[in-house]
Amino acid sequence: MTEARLNLRITPRHLDRRAIVYLRQSSTRQVRENLESQRLQYGLADRARELGWQRVETIDADLGCSASLGAAAREGFERLIASVALGEVGMILAREVSRLSRTDRDWCHLLELCQIFDTLIADEQQVYDLSVLDDQLILGIKGTLSVVELKVLNLRMVQGQEEKARRGELFRQLPAGYVPDATCKVVKDPDQRIREAIDLVLGKFRQTWSIRQTFKWFHDQDIELPVSRSGAGGSRIVWQSPTQSFIGNLLRNPIYAGAYVYGRRPKRTVFAEGKLRKRTSRLHAAEECRVFIQDHHEGYIDWAIYEENQRMIRRNSLNLQQDESVAAVREGQGLLTGLLRCGRCGRRLHVRYQGRRGTSGRYLCKGDFDAGGRYCLAFGGGTVDRRFGEQLLGAISPLGIEASLEAVERVSAGENERRQALVRQLQELEYEGRRAFEQYNEVDARNRLVAAELEQRWNAKLQEVERTREVLSEIERQSRSLSEGERKQILALGECFADVWWSPSCGMEIKKKIVRKVVEEIVVNMDEASQVLSFIVHWKGGTHTQFKMDKPRSGAGRKTSMEAIELVRRMAPRYGDDQIAAVLNRLGHHTGKDKRWNEHRVATARRGESIEGRRRSTAQADVLSLGGAAKYCRVSQTTIKRLVASGLLNVEQVVAYAPWEIQRSDLDSEPVRGTIDRLRRTGKLVLRGGDLEEQASFFQ
Repeated sequence: MTEARLNLRITPRHLDRRAIVYLRQSSTRQVRENLESQRLQYGLADRARELGWQRVETIDADLGCSASLGAAAREGFERLIASVALGEVGMILAREVSRLSRTDRDWCHLLELCQIFDTLIADEQQVYDLSVLDDQLILGIKGTLSVVELKVLNLRMVQGQEEKARRGELFRQLPAGYVPDATCKVVKDPDQRIREAIDLVLGKFRQTWSIRQTFKWFHDQDIELPVSRSGAGGSRIVWQSPTQSFIGNLLRNPIYAGAYVYGRRPKRTVFAEGKLRKRTSRLHAAEECRVFIQDHHEGYIDWAIYEENQRMIRRNSLNLQQDESVAAVREGQGLLTGLLRCGRCGRRLHVRYQGRRGTSGRYLCKGDFDAGGRYCLAFGGGTVDRRFGEQLLGAISPLGIEASLEAVERVSAGENERRQALVRQLQELEYEGRRAFEQYNEVDARNRLVAAELEQRWNAKLQEVERTREVLSEIERQSRSLSEGERKQILALGECFADVWWSPSCGMEIKKKIVRKVVEEIVVNMDEASQVLSFIVHWKGGTHTQFKMDKPRSGAGRKTSMEAIELVRRMAPRYGDDQIAAVLNRLGHHTGKDKRWNEHRVATARRGESIEGRRRSTAQADVLSLGGAAKYCRVSQTTIKRLVASGLLNVEQVVAYAPWEIQRSDLDSEPVRGTIDRLRRTGKLVLRGGDLEEQASFFQ
């Protein structure tokens, strides 16, 4: 006699439907490693057949999916719910309740559907019928215990992690450049090549002050960097060409400044799109993290240098919502971009490029312009840059000789960084080559299957060694020391630094780098009465100087004519900027820069003269243009013009070439309506005082 007959809960109605075996494991690691748990869950299909079911379906789509609060949707569980709601399931089998759900919501939803559609739930020991009160109670207790178990375990793990983090001992994976010692303390990697590579990245950024330029240097020089990769046997170092994101992450990581942080990207549960979802927050600053321990271990740079690097990275960002200035060192003509700060509102000034070639800079403080107000400060950049250049030369020209000597040293050691990196790479390749040879030498020569593979690895290492040696030889051939004449030429540049600064061959990018090396910030203000700009220069090191100058009159002699402004003023209450521009062009007017008018230029002129208006013209129900009147009367535009010329129809026009304004009521009045009706009947237009017989037909 089968177990189905012994168990009164299982009826023929249940057996007519199919049984579903539901499988779930919480993570991909459990799927890979907990194979016995999978085997036991799959074995429930045999139990379903022993209970009398012929049709057994296994749902294993949720292997590796968490069932906790805020986890991603489970495709297999949703398919199970849908099948139960369709009345197609006689019994659900799971090895334990926690496989089905880890939240009260999912568990109660499943129990409610099973009760409504008479679906049984079974595990390895028992079959539960939701129509029986005792079974409901038992399953409810099991579901509650499952939820509590998850929360307790999670709480214990989180508390344990945080306590370990407060001691500065919690590390999921140390980045390249650091390893744990025998006492689990964080120390620098003993591999000299790795340490020098990290130092090279940090030092190169201090030279370029740009993440992208640092990345481009490593990419152009074909220098590999160490990357920490995790695997089954733990983390290992892999040497590869760096990506820009890798360079950025390394420079932003406070561990290289000797600090320990925990909770830099906290996770939170949010309600989105009708579901609870887990989201990773933005990258927090080191001081804002849940655990921050400064001087936790030996750093590659000190904390002051790290903070300066972060300020420069933020200033280089083009996201104007985070930083009001565009402060990266680029080739634009704004010498003081990102250094000017408004003395009125405290905002940073940003630069706009204009002119025929788009290279003339103009410094602007937006003030409350975004809220419908006006710019706080605005002045031309060319004259200000030249005046500041004079102040700069007066401050640093005495240091020109010292700068020349440093330039000689840098030129002489121009290839040293790349050469040193390749030398370390060659040493490691030679070591790996020797190990490959030793492994090949130890194998029994008669075992060709193993010997052939080891021989291939040895030959590959020898080829890498040879390629690296060729690159080093090429560098040695191309490198040369400065001649005595070249040294004297560089020293001469330091003596006449002003001539070098004003030389056309001195690019703006070099000038910007020089300015940012010596200037922290410049505060600018303007006296409205005298139109005088005052500048306070905050030099690095704490010294402050100031100078004044008249506000540049960049627009003098190139203003828009008063006739054009008056025409804009007359048309703006009725017409949009698009129609105003068309009229101005037909009348032969040009802007102050001798350009044709368009919608944007009319809007700029209106704002400059405080004239109210709108971008586009809007149609009026009672006022028609020439074309609108012809369409309304179903006649040609020539007929409307003749009616106007005869005096039968009144028309208004603000200025010449402006659209006609014809009242709809005038078109419906006599004698205009009668004249148009007669035209439709006879095909001839009879105007006041005209002869009917002499009128030409309009329909021939």
